[in-house]
Amino acid sequence: MNEWIAFIQVAVVTLVSACVLVFFFALGLRLLTTAGRIPMVEPAEFTGAITILTPARAAKEAKRARKAAAANPLTDSQKRVAVIGAYLCFAVCGAAVLYGIYLIVPALHGS
Repeated sequence: MNEWIAFIQVAVVTLVSACVLVFFFALGLRLLTTAGRIPMVEPAEFTGAITILTPARAAKEAKRARKAAAANPLTDSQKRVAVIGAYLCFAVCGAAVLYGIYLIVPALHGS
């Protein structure tokens, strides 16, 4: 017979942990952009369905990022705190992923 209570518990924990993980990652990105560090990747050569930025478009986006960073009303210490908070949020995400791998792989915990 199926253990429906255990199944529901696993489903709820999975949903909650996924929401928490997405929340911390989004909060980390928000703190980075608030601090003026726009996470932008330089254009590269890719194949497939990945959109490639032209050099002109990349320059335009970089100019927008510099303009937004210059208009930031935060002081340097506030920006530093925001960056530290962002990295802490990313560390929480990484720790949650590593803990999930630890729980899934039996060889890691001896069960």
